[in-house]
Amino acid sequence: METDTEKIIQEKFDSLKYVLDEQTKRLWAAAEASAMGRGGITTVSAATGLSRTTIHQGIKELDEHENVSIEARRRVRASGGGRKRIVENDQTVLRDLEGLVDPLTRGDPESPLRWTCKSVRQLAMALEDKGHIIGRQKVAHLLAELGYSLQANQKKKEGAQHPDRDEQFSYINKEVTDFQKRRQPVISVDTKKKEQIGDFRNGGREWQPQGHPEAVRIYDFVDKQLGKVNPYGVYDQGANEGWVSVGTDHDTAEFAVESIRRWWRNMGCQRYPDATELLITADGGGSNGYRVRLWKVALQGFANETGLHVSVCHFPPGTSKWNKIEHRMFSHISMNWRGKPLTSHEVVVNLIGSTTTQKGLNITAEMDTNTYDKGIRVTDTELEKVILKRACFHGEWNYTVLPNCSS
Repeated sequence: METDTEKIIQEKFDSLKYVLDEQTKRLWAAAEASAMGRGGITTVSAATGLSRTTIHQGIKELDEHENVSIEARRRVRASGGGRKRIVENDQTVLRDLEGLVDPLTRGDPESPLRWTCKSVRQLAMALEDKGHIIGRQKVAHLLAELGYSLQANQKKKEGAQHPDRDEQFSYINKEVTDFQKRRQPVISVDTKKKEQIGDFRNGGREWQPQGHPEAVRIYDFVDKQLGKVNPYGVYDQGANEGWVSVGTDHDTAEFAVESIRRWWRNMGCQRYPDATELLITADGGGSNGYRVRLWKVALQGFANETGLHVSVCHFPPGTSKWNKIEHRMFSHISMNWRGKPLTSHEVVVNLIGSTTTQKGLNITAEMDTNTYDKGIRVTDTELEKVILKRACFHGEWNYTVLPNCSS
């Protein structure tokens, strides 16, 4: 005959059995049986349907738990509990981490050039050697907060690594910092890879109705009517703004300087009305390469028109990906138009112009339908007319084109 006590336990169990797992059922039954004393195991077993062996095992586990400290048995963190962030308890960890990943800038938080070459595991070990208690996952989080990202090794275009590679990075960093402190504009320039115009496949995916992907051509033969475009970009490092000239002809030095000229007329002179100098960071090759004579001649014309002292710093061979425009602007453009066929020039301009980031990147894009002849030869006489002031350190990479007041 069912007793009143057995009925109460059965009602309790029926209310809890759907929210308890096997372990908590066992422990609850053991606690009820222990509280009842003699005959408790039999009563609880009859009320719940759990075997006596199961309840005995639960009592044994409860006895073991009593030997564990109260703090060790707590499973729910109290409000406001938990450890403080590592940067609050260890105020030097960020400084030491910055010094490890960016030795060329000595941990300067305002440095406009940053890169990292060590794995988070190695960085965690190095920080432990300095007396910090930190794991590799926390190192990755701190690096992301500081604005760092992993950079892959790049093949060198001209053979072995240049012996003055790191010194050139330091020189560029020093020049950029100096110009920005004096509120003079600093821009990063480059040509994005050529893009075919038409209903061609574009890498990446975007949301479409299931089973209905956008149809594109099977073969990637160039459309003779639409052709290709050359997006040449100008990125303002201080303002986080960009300009892209979408050229339809050849990617030449004249096209590169014309893109800079359009940026200055439409954006630069409004933002920097009192500017007397301009610093350009550029790759060592391509249409704005340090060996291209036409690049210097075209810059002379730009300097004469604007009255600006145009300084240029080229990145060493094989290091073009370090240029700010690559990861501050071009990468976001590629992400914005992923999975979208570039069916017309207008589509390209609109997709570039609508590219934004959480950090406030703003890009203006414009078509450049001018023609630019290839193979223009610059004679020694023409080159001598360029008022070129070379830097003491690698004057072929670092130089300033001064305006010709008599022109």
